[in-house]
Amino acid sequence: MANKAIVFAGQGAQAVGMGRDLAAAFPECAALFSRADEILGYPLSLICFEGPEAELTQSNNCQPGIFVASLACYTALLRQRPGLAFVGAAGLSLGEWTALHMAGAVSFEDALKALEARGRFMQEACAATAGGMVSVMGLAPDKVQGVADAAGVEVANLNSHEQIVLSGPRAAIADADKLAREAGAKKTVILNVAGAFHSRLMQPAADRLAAVLDGIPFQAPRLPVVSNVTGTPHRDPVQMRQDLVRQVTQPVRWVSCVEWLGAQGITGYVECGPGRVLSGLIKRIHTGAHLANVQDVGSLEKAAAALKNGEWEA
Repeated sequence: MANKAIVFAGQGAQAVGMGRDLAAAFPECAALFSRADEILGYPLSLICFEGPEAELTQSNNCQPGIFVASLACYTALLRQRPGLAFVGAAGLSLGEWTALHMAGAVSFEDALKALEARGRFMQEACAATAGGMVSVMGLAPDKVQGVADAAGVEVANLNSHEQIVLSGPRAAIADADKLAREAGAKKTVILNVAGAFHSRLMQPAADRLAAVLDGIPFQAPRLPVVSNVTGTPHRDPVQMRQDLVRQVTQPVRWVSCVEWLGAQGITGYVECGPGRVLSGLIKRIHTGAHLANVQDVGSLEKAAAALKNGEWEA
């Protein structure tokens, strides 16, 4: 029997239609979207199910939207495989909030409201600054750091040993792109994003989020949830609150998160939420790990079959 971890999608994975077929198939999933609409006071479900894409892509919509869609995936999986247990959890950026809710550390309502505010604050910080991001592939981490230092940008995401994302002022990102290619990067891609996420340009958003989180109660999670900021599990609720604020401006240490889980004997990962980005990254970090994903009814059936009777079947 495989020791399993569950991981939750982050911003950028959103897609118009996410969660729609699960909500149609499972009353519990439909109830999640209905409850979210009621809590937020606007039709988040309609934006997730029908778009338009430009509206869904706005951070204040896609962050709570991915949260609810990911929980719908998780809820449907448990419906198909009652008693399914995980021994660790993680999520990419906003996905960490989904993991913390799943682990009982924060309520659905509080997480949803916090993510709507988080997304709105980040969107407004993007509008106030000319920021950007570039993905660098096939360049050693020390050389990527050298590029960042030379260009005046920051490491934003350590996605895998082969992929690191830099973040900072838009003009400096163009310099970093050029320097990375000159340093021998196999590939660079300037990302189509609203601003410089996970950098100091997001400090105004972090400051505003801190005020929101001061009013939210947190509990110790009932299973290990690995922090993007530290690469180790959350334990103390006070520190958890601080790290969730720091997460807005600090690098996402996804490699460290997966390596910690692997060191605990995790041999399989189930990704819940739109897309399969995390599965692709985990495959590069944890060679030989079993992988499954749930993003719609079709993938749910495949994952449920792979996890039949609580056992991992290739």
